[in-house]
Amino acid sequence: MFDGDADTAAHQADLARTRAWLAAAGRAAREERAARLPRAERARDLEWRGRDWAQVRPEWGLAGCSAFVAAPRSRTRGRNLAGRAFLHDYDWRADEARGYPVLELIMTAPVVVASWISLQYYGSAVAPSAFGAGNKLLHNVVGGVGVVEGNGGVLRAGLPWQSVHDGRSLVHEPLRLTVCIEAPTQAMNDILARHPAVRALFDNGWLHLLSMDDAGGIVARYAGDLRWAPFEGAGESAPARDAA
Repeated sequence: MFDGDADTAAHQADLARTRAWLAAAGRAAREERAARLPRAERARDLEWRGRDWAQVRPEWGLAGCSAFVAAPRSRTRGRNLAGRAFLHDYDWRADEARGYPVLELIMTAPVVVASWISLQYYGSAVAPSAFGAGNKLLHNVVGGVGVVEGNGGVLRAGLPWQSVHDGRSLVHEPLRLTVCIEAPTQAMNDILARHPAVRALFDNGWLHLLSMDDAGGIVARYAGDLRWAPFEGAGESAPARDAA
């Protein structure tokens, strides 16, 4: 809440109500996440674990992330997504007349950041020796910019093993992020054509791109090279769905 940056005197009641909502949502999220952590059963356990440097698993962070959804909130409200999806409340109809600037922002900023997060977890889980950071118990911080495992060697990339594994099994299922967007496929194609670096993430299969219809169902998948295929089909490309 950045209410100190503007004159909010007329909105104190709204701000107080919003803070209460955020606090309640935070407590509920911590209660849910605490149940998955070793020796953590209540929401308040996460608070002291997060301050305890002896904890090698203070929180699971974004382990388990698997999807990114940009659609009206009504499409996902009430559904149990198990804390595995990045959610953006987006209505393409309110964006269409201006040339889809919000959609372009979503596809070139939040989607890219989500890809970094997803691929960091993916690499740290499937090839920890190459893309992970090793054993967190042995980390030494170097120059404030990275860590080495033990007393030497190269800077380690990615996440420590304890961030993706609970000691018995993986807590992060290594999947390539599925991006679901409710918007005309032609609008998405236009954005991908203007941003080749973003397009490369989908063309090369590092991310999956799916198109949602007005009822929240998946109707098409991006097949690469600015082509789309019916979601149920296996191969032939379909014409892009227009705004109508």
